[in-house]
Amino acid sequence: MGPHRPLNAFRAPRFDGLASTSERASAAARAASRKTGTRPEVALRRALYRAGIRYRKNAFGLPGKPDIVLFSLRVAIFCDGDFWHGKDLEVRKEKLRQGANSAYWIRKISRNVERDIEHNRQLEQLGWLVLRYWETQILGDIDSVVGEIRQVSTDRIQRMRRTKRSSR
Repeated sequence: MGPHRPLNAFRAPRFDGLASTSERASAAARAASRKTGTRPEVALRRALYRAGIRYRKNAFGLPGKPDIVLFSLRVAIFCDGDFWHGKDLEVRKEKLRQGANSAYWIRKISRNVERDIEHNRQLEQLGWLVLRYWETQILGDIDSVVGEIRQVSTDRIQRMRRTKRSSR
């Protein structure tokens, strides 16, 4: 067996030489923050199923691992948490500046936003349409979110049919 990794090799990532104030508190926050099966994600999946829209969840093979995927239509849907994905980022940064270890948290949230943009770009280059919804948007007006997804689905189906007809 090779050399052992020191225990600190498994700690939270560091940003610009900054570390969380408390590794224990940081680990607890990460553990409490669900990656899949969040309340907005489950609510949206249920609403889509009731609307007759079938999907796959948590597509591991796609960039960013979309929460909901309409494979045949090549639509990737993300249910983004307001805090972790930086809703109203400038306002959020001001609030974070007032808290403990602000530089760390500002960099962490900013990097999440950058990563979301990268994943969008990668998916679009692969021919996917990316839809992102904030948790408050989903929980506040799920009917309009489902309506938008239904409209996008209908448009993609019609486009696919036109493409199929023109290639004959």
